[in-house]
Amino acid sequence: MALPTVRRSAVLLAGALLTCALALSGGAVEASSAAQPAWTRTIDAYRSPSTAKLAVAQGFPAIHGGPITTSTGEIVDVRVSDALSQDPATQQGWAEFLAHLTHGTELAQLTAYILSVDEVQQVCGTQALGCYARDELVAPGEAAFDTTPEEVLRHEYGHHVAFHRLNTPWDAIDWGPKRWSSSANVCALVGRKQAYPGDEGTNYTRNPGEAWAEVYRIMDERKAGITIGRWPIVDSTFFPNEAEVAAAEQDVIRPWAAPRVLRFTRAFGKRTARVWQIPIAAPLDGNLRLSATVPAGGTVEVALVARDRKAVLERAQWASQRVKRLDASVCGQRLLFVRVTQKNLSGRVRIAVTTP
Repeated sequence: MALPTVRRSAVLLAGALLTCALALSGGAVEASSAAQPAWTRTIDAYRSPSTAKLAVAQGFPAIHGGPITTSTGEIVDVRVSDALSQDPATQQGWAEFLAHLTHGTELAQLTAYILSVDEVQQVCGTQALGCYARDELVAPGEAAFDTTPEEVLRHEYGHHVAFHRLNTPWDAIDWGPKRWSSSANVCALVGRKQAYPGDEGTNYTRNPGEAWAEVYRIMDERKAGITIGRWPIVDSTFFPNEAEVAAAEQDVIRPWAAPRVLRFTRAFGKRTARVWQIPIAAPLDGNLRLSATVPAGGTVEVALVARDRKAVLERAQWASQRVKRLDASVCGQRLLFVRVTQKNLSGRVRIAVTTP
């Protein structure tokens, strides 16, 4: 039975010195300032597809299982290493655990491999306790390095959720899904070089894709009644507040699917105010596109301005004799304005704004 092709590392290799304690009632984080062992800093090495294939070719490991029906009525594909147990109850137990995670339809696409710690590290990397790639998850069936298998599974399932979510124009597996990524200001952090999407190497702790997986874990642990959550592998910058936890849950159960289109119309005449200011709420980061259709022969300026209604972010340019357009990015600006300034303009102006 073939193991997954491992292309992306996503792991929990946590020692006590890296652990941050969370008191859920107060939401406080405490980070140790003690010197860290080298192995806790290098979370995992990048694993190429050939590495996992080589392990399989050498006959490692022997696994059993497959799709199994859970108490929720869902079918979950779980494969368990012979090194752990061949008791059918073991496979059923892990399938039940996965079925009771916060999830959407993406669960049906998952194949989970539950291996011994030694086997996980041979497949995923010598400093890894799990990995995920393209609907296939590898996690341990036993505790190690002060980390439970449930912590690893929740983290890795967070990657599985991201793989099945959108965050246009970015990749959700690297940036996190749309709502959490926006709530956590990932775009702004990237712009300030405080976040590094997709970096599984030296900037692993500032990789928002890994931060998302940890936020998913914390969110699901809270729903399961776990009152103490740890923050062992990602920079404290990403530790979630209540709004970010709520956004993460919405990303799972109500995925963002497409931009919204807002339409506005005003008839300009001799007595119409010269400037028309249109407020645009922008709760999510991403692409913004504006199209303005104006009467022929009129003089009009169309611009996207900041919440102060003065600072011009982008000016619309002529796309045809009657249409002006602009493209911009929303990156942390939660309120914008479309400003239409008319001179010698008479007739109807139509504005269409596409926002995330």
